[in-house]
Amino acid sequence: MQDPSTGPLATQATSSFTEHLQRSRPELLPYNQSLPAGMVPASPHATTIVAMTYAGGVLMAGDRRATMGNIIASRHIEKVFPADEYSVLGIAGTAGLAIDITRLFQVELEHYEKIEGTLLSLVGKANRLGAMIRGNLPMAMQGMAVVPLFAGFDLGSGVGRLFSYDVTGGRYEEQEHHSVGSGSVFARGALKKLWKPNLPEENAVAVAVEALYDAADDDSATGGPDPVRQLWPVVYTVDRAGNRRVPERELAAIAGAIVESRAAAGREA
Repeated sequence: MQDPSTGPLATQATSSFTEHLQRSRPELLPYNQSLPAGMVPASPHATTIVAMTYAGGVLMAGDRRATMGNIIASRHIEKVFPADEYSVLGIAGTAGLAIDITRLFQVELEHYEKIEGTLLSLVGKANRLGAMIRGNLPMAMQGMAVVPLFAGFDLGSGVGRLFSYDVTGGRYEEQEHHSVGSGSVFARGALKKLWKPNLPEENAVAVAVEALYDAADDDSATGGPDPVRQLWPVVYTVDRAGNRRVPERELAAIAGAIVESRAAAGREA
């Protein structure tokens, strides 16, 4: 009997790049590694990500800080990435592993489009990301968890949709807004007060920046807007026209307005 690992099935075309790697080069998968029992290497962790729906689409934003214990490992890390033309992905957790999974997910979607000649549905994308996070469970059990947020524009229904995950790969659709990471509790409190249905895009961007500002105010692992270094959150919007990274000049103006309004409130008090 022919060994399926070396026979025709091993080279059979598949629309899943991850499945292809699992068959042919499993050692290249970012989560297909093993660590010595009880050994968790010190590594940067990424927080905080917020996402919300708005009129005509969905938005995702992340701060720029990564921490390693009580040390700021990076002030410049980016945690929100385009997955494809109509979806974006935000990462929280072990930064290096999360970035590798993000890159694999981007290739997964590009590979599917080339093989099938069409875009994968938004729910299909969300399911494939869940399978990748499930594959990382052994690493998560050793302290190297990756917890993403995924959002995109559903071309079929014509609305923006948002999905959260747990470390087992469980997928949950969020109807309004959501946040993950160490500052998520504080960001979520801000979102509950500031978010409204059918916000215009520019208002939604301001709400996201203010939610991250509130998270940074109470969570040392979350970095707030930094006018000295000219560092602002990474913000993407996704609508029927595709994804768009919000320019830094817009974010600088929004952050400046938030700081000024809070300073004015403090003076009045």
